[in-house]
Amino acid sequence: MTAHTTRLLLLGAVALFEPVNGYQIRRELVSWQVDKWAHVNPGSIYHGLATLTRQQHLVRHDLLDGAREVAVYELTEEGRAELDRLMRSSLETVDPYDRVAFHAAFSMLPLFGKKAALECLEARRLALEETVDQFPDAETAKGDLGPPHAVRSLMLWRDTAVTELAWLRQTLHDIRDGSLRFEPDEDWGWRPPDDDPGWQMNIDREKYRALLDR
Repeated sequence: MTAHTTRLLLLGAVALFEPVNGYQIRRELVSWQVDKWAHVNPGSIYHGLATLTRQQHLVRHDLLDGAREVAVYELTEEGRAELDRLMRSSLETVDPYDRVAFHAAFSMLPLFGKKAALECLEARRLALEETVDQFPDAETAKGDLGPPHAVRSLMLWRDTAVTELAWLRQTLHDIRDGSLRFEPDEDWGWRPPDDDPGWQMNIDREKYRALLDR
């Protein structure tokens, strides 16, 4: 799952900010604390970019930015297809014991249109409802399911899945009624602070686009 999530995060970060250099991708993902919740070693990010380039999911441009050479990345068509596959799989697949891939995909939901996001999250809702039904309820858990401490641990997994299901139902409602906005042309009611590094990233992106004749 770590490899799956790493590929998703790297492809998604490039898709969000392309054309973008490797240092910017690393800084952005480190700011998301991916080393803590996604188990992505910041030192492996450059290796991951090289691997995705070798697999033709990314294209690397070596540009001359003033007096220095900088490696800038963009997605290929194959990379966009792979990102779409990883996003859909991560959003729809329910694993009550591991939600890391889902967190990674949901954090990049703006890459999806509203229709696709609703389709994937609705599929997750149905799968999550089935998952919750497969856990024993509190009354059944009083039976002979195993040692009491093991049964209590099982109930924690069930309660966590129930909590996620309530959160997901509310999220679907908020997307449908427009209170949760995420498409690029929508006003989210939020903007980064003036000292956010992302503003410099946007300036650099426009510079890279000019150098690439975009």
